[in-house]
Amino acid sequence: MNSETRIILEALERGEISVDEALTRIKTEPFEDIGYAMVDLHRKVMQGSAEVIYGESKTAEQIVGIVSVLADKGQLPILVTRIDEDKAAALAKKFSTDYSKEARIAVIGEKPEPNGIGTIVIATGGTSDIPVAEEAAITAETLGNEVIRLYDVGVAGIHRLLAHKEYITQASVIITVAGMEGALASVVGGLADCPVIAVPTSVGYGASFGGLSALLSMLNSCASGVACVNIDNGFGAGYMASRINHMEVRK
Repeated sequence: MNSETRIILEALERGEISVDEALTRIKTEPFEDIGYAMVDLHRKVMQGSAEVIYGESKTAEQIVGIVSVLADKGQLPILVTRIDEDKAAALAKKFSTDYSKEARIAVIGEKPEPNGIGTIVIATGGTSDIPVAEEAAITAETLGNEVIRLYDVGVAGIHRLLAHKEYITQASVIITVAGMEGALASVVGGLADCPVIAVPTSVGYGASFGGLSALLSMLNSCASGVACVNIDNGFGAGYMASRINHMEVRK
Protein backbone atom coordinates (compact mmCIF):
# COMPACT_ATOMS: atom_id res chain seq x y z
CA MET A 1 0.00 0.00 0.00
CA ASN A 2 1.20 3.54 -0.78
CA SER A 3 1.55 4.77 2.81
CA GLU A 4 2.42 8.36 3.67
CA THR A 5 5.99 7.26 4.50
CA ARG A 6 6.41 5.68 1.08
CA ILE A 7 5.10 8.83 -0.60
CA ILE A 8 7.61 10.94 1.35
CA LEU A 9 10.50 8.64 0.43
CA GLU A 10 9.50 8.58 -3.24
CA ALA A 11 9.39 12.40 -3.26
CA LEU A 12 12.87 12.39 -1.72
CA GLU A 13 14.14 10.00 -4.38
CA ARG A 14 12.78 12.24 -7.13
CA GLY A 15 14.52 15.22 -5.57
CA GLU A 16 11.28 17.06 -4.85
CA ILE A 17 12.09 17.48 -1.16
CA SER A 18 15.31 17.61 0.84
CA VAL A 19 16.56 15.02 3.33
CA ASP A 20 15.88 17.46 6.19
CA GLU A 21 12.32 18.07 5.01
CA ALA A 22 11.70 14.33 4.70
CA LEU A 23 12.99 13.76 8.22
CA THR A 24 10.85 16.57 9.58
CA ARG A 25 7.72 15.15 7.98
CA ILE A 26 8.39 11.62 9.24
CA LYS A 27 9.40 12.74 12.74
CA THR A 28 6.27 14.83 13.35
CA GLU A 29 4.98 14.36 16.87
CA PRO A 30 2.93 11.14 16.86
CA PHE A 31 -0.05 12.70 18.64
CA GLU A 32 -1.27 15.95 20.15
CA ASP A 33 -2.90 16.09 23.57
CA ILE A 34 -5.72 18.64 23.59
CA GLY A 35 -7.14 17.62 26.96
CA TYR A 36 -10.24 15.72 25.87
CA ALA A 37 -8.55 13.86 22.99
CA MET A 38 -5.18 12.43 21.98
CA VAL A 39 -5.25 13.35 18.30
CA ASP A 40 -3.33 10.70 16.33
CA LEU A 41 -1.02 12.42 13.85
CA HIS A 42 0.84 9.27 12.79
CA ARG A 43 -2.21 7.30 11.67
CA LYS A 44 -1.60 8.44 8.10
CA VAL A 45 2.07 7.41 8.26
CA MET A 46 1.24 3.97 9.67
CA GLN A 47 -1.97 3.16 7.81
CA GLY A 48 -2.07 5.45 4.78
CA SER A 49 -5.08 7.52 5.86
CA ALA A 50 -5.70 10.06 8.60
CA GLU A 51 -7.59 9.39 11.82
CA VAL A 52 -11.36 9.27 11.32
CA ILE A 53 -13.51 11.07 13.90
CA TYR A 54 -16.57 9.31 15.33
CA GLY A 55 -18.87 12.23 16.03
CA GLU A 56 -22.01 10.81 17.59
CA SER A 57 -20.94 11.03 21.24
CA LYS A 58 -18.86 14.20 20.90
CA THR A 59 -19.91 17.82 21.20
CA ALA A 60 -19.63 20.19 18.24
CA GLU A 61 -16.84 22.03 20.03
CA GLN A 62 -14.86 18.82 20.56
CA ILE A 63 -15.24 17.82 16.91
CA VAL A 64 -14.14 21.26 15.68
CA GLY A 65 -11.14 21.11 18.02
CA ILE A 66 -10.00 17.71 16.78
CA VAL A 67 -10.53 18.65 13.13
CA SER A 68 -8.53 21.85 13.69
CA VAL A 69 -5.50 19.88 14.88
CA LEU A 70 -5.68 17.42 11.99
CA ALA A 71 -6.16 20.18 9.42
CA ASP A 72 -3.27 22.24 10.82
CA LYS A 73 -1.03 19.20 10.42
CA GLY A 74 -2.02 18.64 6.80
CA GLN A 75 -4.13 15.54 7.43
CA LEU A 76 -6.78 16.41 4.83
CA PRO A 77 -9.20 15.07 3.78
CA ILE A 78 -10.80 14.39 7.16
CA LEU A 79 -13.79 12.12 7.71
CA VAL A 80 -16.27 12.74 10.51
CA THR A 81 -18.89 10.01 10.88
CA ARG A 82 -22.26 9.87 12.63
CA ILE A 83 -22.88 13.58 13.05
CA ASP A 84 -26.12 15.57 12.85
CA GLU A 85 -26.85 18.77 10.95
CA ASP A 86 -26.04 21.06 13.89
CA LYS A 87 -22.55 19.60 14.29
CA ALA A 88 -21.99 19.73 10.55
CA ALA A 89 -23.03 23.39 10.54
CA ALA A 90 -20.47 24.12 13.27
CA LEU A 91 -17.78 22.53 11.11
CA ALA A 92 -18.89 24.42 8.02
CA LYS A 93 -18.37 27.75 9.81
CA LYS A 94 -14.63 27.07 9.96
CA PHE A 95 -13.83 24.52 7.26
CA SER A 96 -14.80 23.61 3.73
CA THR A 97 -17.27 20.84 4.57
CA ASP A 98 -19.22 18.44 2.39
CA TYR A 99 -22.01 16.98 4.55
CA SER A 100 -24.38 14.14 3.73
CA LYS A 101 -27.49 14.27 5.92
CA GLU A 102 -28.54 10.83 4.64
CA ALA A 103 -25.24 9.14 5.59
CA ARG A 104 -24.60 11.42 8.61
CA ILE A 105 -21.02 11.88 7.45
CA ALA A 106 -18.90 14.96 6.73
CA VAL A 107 -15.79 15.34 4.61
CA ILE A 108 -13.45 18.24 5.32
CA GLY A 109 -11.23 19.04 2.34
CA GLU A 110 -11.27 17.73 -1.20
CA LYS A 111 -11.66 14.05 -1.99
CA PRO A 112 -8.62 12.66 -3.83
CA GLU A 113 -8.67 11.24 -7.33
CA PRO A 114 -9.23 7.46 -7.29
CA ASN A 115 -5.93 5.57 -7.05
CA GLY A 116 -7.06 2.05 -6.18
CA ILE A 117 -6.42 -1.00 -8.34
CA GLY A 118 -10.05 -1.23 -9.46
CA THR A 119 -13.60 -0.32 -8.52
CA ILE A 120 -15.67 -0.87 -5.41
CA VAL A 121 -19.28 -1.85 -6.07
CA ILE A 122 -21.84 -1.14 -3.37
CA ALA A 123 -25.16 -2.95 -3.66
CA THR A 124 -28.20 -2.60 -1.40
CA GLY A 125 -31.11 -4.90 -0.88
CA GLY A 126 -33.57 -2.01 -0.75
CA THR A 127 -33.94 1.75 -0.71
CA SER A 128 -34.14 1.69 3.09
CA ASP A 129 -30.53 0.45 3.20
CA ILE A 130 -29.16 3.45 1.30
CA PRO A 131 -28.11 5.55 4.34
CA VAL A 132 -25.72 2.81 5.48
CA ALA A 133 -24.57 2.24 1.90
CA GLU A 134 -23.85 5.95 1.46
CA GLU A 135 -21.74 5.94 4.61
CA ALA A 136 -19.69 3.16 3.00
CA ALA A 137 -19.57 4.89 -0.39
CA ILE A 138 -18.46 8.30 0.91
CA THR A 139 -15.85 6.65 3.14
CA ALA A 140 -14.42 4.70 0.21
CA GLU A 141 -14.41 7.74 -2.10
CA THR A 142 -12.66 9.87 0.52
CA LEU A 143 -9.97 7.20 0.79
CA GLY A 144 -9.27 7.34 -2.95
CA ASN A 145 -11.54 4.76 -4.59
CA GLU A 146 -13.88 4.68 -7.56
CA VAL A 147 -17.32 3.60 -6.35
CA ILE A 148 -20.23 2.21 -8.35
CA ARG A 149 -23.61 2.25 -6.63
CA LEU A 150 -26.24 -0.45 -7.32
CA TYR A 151 -29.19 0.43 -5.11
CA ASP A 152 -32.44 -1.49 -4.56
CA VAL A 153 -31.29 -4.74 -6.18
CA GLY A 154 -32.41 -7.18 -3.49
CA VAL A 155 -33.30 -10.82 -3.89
CA ALA A 156 -37.07 -10.19 -3.92
CA GLY A 157 -36.52 -9.09 -7.52
CA ILE A 158 -33.23 -10.73 -8.38
CA HIS A 159 -33.46 -9.74 -12.06
CA ARG A 160 -32.59 -6.21 -10.94
CA LEU A 161 -29.23 -7.45 -9.67
CA LEU A 162 -28.56 -9.69 -12.68
CA ALA A 163 -29.16 -6.74 -15.01
CA HIS A 164 -25.90 -5.29 -13.62
CA LYS A 165 -23.88 -8.49 -13.65
CA GLU A 166 -21.01 -6.85 -15.56
CA TYR A 167 -20.29 -4.59 -12.58
CA ILE A 168 -20.35 -7.57 -10.23
CA THR A 169 -17.91 -9.57 -12.33
CA GLN A 170 -15.50 -6.68 -12.91
CA ALA A 171 -15.31 -5.27 -9.37
CA SER A 172 -12.22 -5.46 -7.16
CA VAL A 173 -14.34 -5.46 -4.00
CA ILE A 174 -18.10 -5.59 -3.44
CA ILE A 175 -20.02 -4.31 -0.43
CA THR A 176 -23.52 -5.72 0.04
CA VAL A 177 -25.83 -3.80 2.36
CA ALA A 178 -29.07 -5.48 3.38
CA GLY A 179 -31.51 -5.94 6.21
CA MET A 180 -34.43 -8.38 6.48
CA GLU A 181 -32.91 -11.87 6.02
CA GLY A 182 -29.63 -10.55 4.55
CA ALA A 183 -29.63 -12.93 1.58
CA LEU A 184 -28.03 -10.45 -0.82
CA ALA A 185 -24.52 -11.19 0.46
CA SER A 186 -24.76 -14.90 -0.39
CA VAL A 187 -26.22 -14.26 -3.84
CA VAL A 188 -23.52 -11.74 -4.74
CA GLY A 189 -20.88 -13.99 -3.20
CA GLY A 190 -21.97 -16.75 -5.58
CA LEU A 191 -21.56 -14.47 -8.61
CA ALA A 192 -18.34 -12.60 -7.81
CA ASP A 193 -14.66 -13.60 -7.98
CA CYS A 194 -13.57 -10.83 -5.60
CA PRO A 195 -13.92 -10.28 -1.85
CA VAL A 196 -17.47 -9.47 -0.69
CA ILE A 197 -18.01 -7.42 2.46
CA ALA A 198 -21.46 -7.94 3.94
CA VAL A 199 -23.14 -5.17 5.96
CA PRO A 200 -26.27 -6.18 7.87
CA THR A 201 -28.66 -3.31 8.51
CA SER A 202 -31.28 -2.79 11.18
CA VAL A 203 -33.98 -2.60 8.47
CA GLY A 204 -36.80 -5.12 8.86
CA TYR A 205 -39.86 -6.23 10.76
CA GLY A 206 -40.00 -7.44 14.35
CA ALA A 207 -38.29 -10.82 13.98
CA SER A 208 -35.32 -9.20 12.26
CA PHE A 209 -34.32 -8.12 15.79
CA GLY A 210 -32.78 -4.83 14.70
CA GLY A 211 -30.46 -6.44 12.17
CA LEU A 212 -29.48 -9.52 14.15
CA SER A 213 -31.21 -11.87 11.69
CA ALA A 214 -29.31 -10.35 8.76
CA LEU A 215 -26.06 -10.48 10.73
CA LEU A 216 -26.45 -14.19 11.49
CA SER A 217 -27.43 -14.97 7.88
CA MET A 218 -24.36 -13.17 6.56
CA LEU A 219 -22.06 -14.80 9.10
CA ASN A 220 -23.42 -18.19 8.04
CA SER A 221 -23.21 -17.54 4.30
CA CYS A 222 -22.37 -20.63 2.28
CA ALA A 223 -20.73 -18.48 -0.42
CA SER A 224 -16.95 -18.45 -0.17
CA GLY A 225 -15.15 -15.13 0.09
CA VAL A 226 -17.83 -13.32 2.10
CA ALA A 227 -16.84 -11.49 5.30
CA CYS A 228 -19.15 -9.53 7.58
CA VAL A 229 -18.94 -6.30 9.57
CA ASN A 230 -21.20 -5.10 12.36
CA ILE A 231 -24.82 -4.01 12.02
CA ASP A 232 -25.18 -0.66 10.17
CA ASN A 233 -21.38 -0.30 10.00
CA GLY A 234 -21.10 1.27 6.57
CA PHE A 235 -17.94 3.11 7.57
CA GLY A 236 -16.17 -0.11 8.55
CA ALA A 237 -17.11 -1.75 5.26
CA GLY A 238 -15.98 1.23 3.19
CA TYR A 239 -12.66 1.41 5.02
CA MET A 240 -11.97 -2.31 4.66
CA ALA A 241 -12.92 -2.25 0.99
CA SER A 242 -10.45 0.59 0.44
CA ARG A 243 -7.68 -1.42 2.10
CA ILE A 244 -8.36 -4.34 -0.21
CA ASN A 245 -8.57 -2.09 -3.27
CA HIS A 246 -5.14 -0.62 -2.49
CA MET A 247 -3.31 -3.88 -1.91
CA GLU A 248 -0.14 -4.50 -3.90
CA VAL A 249 1.80 -7.68 -4.50
CA ARG A 250 4.55 -7.83 -1.89
CA LYS A 251 7.69 -9.65 -3.01
